[in-house]
Amino acid sequence: MMRLQYRPHRGGALAGLLVLLFPVFLPSLFSPLGHASPSMFSEWNAPKPRHFRLLKSALQSETTNAEQSDLWIPLANQGLRPCVESTKTPSALPEKSQGYIQVFLDGGLNQQRMGICDAVAVAKILNATLVIPHLEVNPVWQDSSSFMDIFDVDHFIDTLKDDISIVKELPYEFFWSTREYYATAIRTTRIKTAPVHASASWYLENVLPVLQSYGIAAIAPFSHRLAFDNLPVDIQRLRCKVNFQALVFVPHVRALGDALVSRLRYPSGKRGALGTDYLQESTEGAGKFAVLHLRFDKDMAAHSACDFGGGKAEKLALAKYRQAIWQGRVLNSQFTDEELRNQGRCPLTPEEIGLLLAALGFDNSTRLYLASHKVYGGEARISTLRTLFPLMEDKKSLASAVERAQIKGKASLLAAVDYYVSMHSDIFISASPGNMHNALVGHRTYENLKTIRPNMALLGQLFLNKSIVWSDFQQAVIEGHENRQGQIRVRKPKQSIYTYPAPDCMCNA
Repeated sequence: MMRLQYRPHRGGALAGLLVLLFPVFLPSLFSPLGHASPSMFSEWNAPKPRHFRLLKSALQSETTNAEQSDLWIPLANQGLRPCVESTKTPSALPEKSQGYIQVFLDGGLNQQRMGICDAVAVAKILNATLVIPHLEVNPVWQDSSSFMDIFDVDHFIDTLKDDISIVKELPYEFFWSTREYYATAIRTTRIKTAPVHASASWYLENVLPVLQSYGIAAIAPFSHRLAFDNLPVDIQRLRCKVNFQALVFVPHVRALGDALVSRLRYPSGKRGALGTDYLQESTEGAGKFAVLHLRFDKDMAAHSACDFGGGKAEKLALAKYRQAIWQGRVLNSQFTDEELRNQGRCPLTPEEIGLLLAALGFDNSTRLYLASHKVYGGEARISTLRTLFPLMEDKKSLASAVERAQIKGKASLLAAVDYYVSMHSDIFISASPGNMHNALVGHRTYENLKTIRPNMALLGQLFLNKSIVWSDFQQAVIEGHENRQGQIRVRKPKQSIYTYPAPDCMCNA
């Protein structure tokens, strides 16, 4: 099926926006005494734009060719290159392993990814054999995908074969050491006291004796359980080697990712079958596209404790969710919405990220890929963003149901496809900090790729100013993001090596 490019005039988009908004106001026009009908108190009710004046100006503004061309210029060489090889002369692995290390990893895809890297490092520190990590079922995403469902396990083992010993399964004599075994009682082979960001010496003092006594040690919980500071250079480089070289997605995820990237670059071509070359009808070269990671799910919205413009019903729904999940342990709820926004602690809504992109110079001809799970509020919440960027695509719009069958309903695999497409984009932008944001910022820094990091504090203050005009908003946005487009930032103490790979895993070019 041929895909036609629609390039509406900004004025036409404004008219479309008014049509979109009409149903939001319609119930109050027909309700007695102007009151909204009961359905309006649903938490999924489409909120009206909070920044209508800016939105109207953004739709009417024109982007110059110079602004567009500057946006897409790749980053210049910044004087650093990837550097993950050991500083020591390669040598054979020790003849005798101290035992088997098991880890059980909580969280979503990217938190588990960092845990896998740490597990390899801990196995190296202890001279132990690593069992392919066990991925817990996330209570929010309910995804039971295993390591082998997500990552190419043979590539993982082969890439690290000179660094540590890895096995897919435990030998028969340790068949009893399962997740279920550790869930039923206190076990001497389970380590459950590993502190957050534990030192290498902590593992040598507390885990090595268990290995030497029993031949096996299971560490749970294990998320964020290895320090980022005061570790040998080779351990740091090994963590980056795992993250940037050993962890490769399974072939069907890569194949779907390649198909999506090709369809984004050649939008006027015919859609080829998955795994085949993408046919082009145009003689034009590959087009450019940006990826927007829009993390705006209910879990994030509730935890932020911010007001997102959905009215009383939404506030009550998020407060109820927050109380049920965290029992009041959300510190942000102690602050007002204005205080949170001034501090840059509110995730950007789809409307706000759209205004940021428009101010930076992206226009309605921009091909935008939406990397996202479930957006809180559904399509209604995204409508203003889609009005600004009518060429916005996602997995569902670019791939058929048959192509998506292997990842359907599996949050980790869906995220893996988005991660893959994000790494192949010309520009990556994330609407809010989080594990996906942190992982991609680090990976794209490592590869010297353009990545726009929103200045959350600046944007929070700008959006609070209801009288600001578009020209002032745009100037402030451009100036506030001049040095937030992929420039290498050297890691500071306690910061994550996975977000800031320089200088630990990068050398002078």
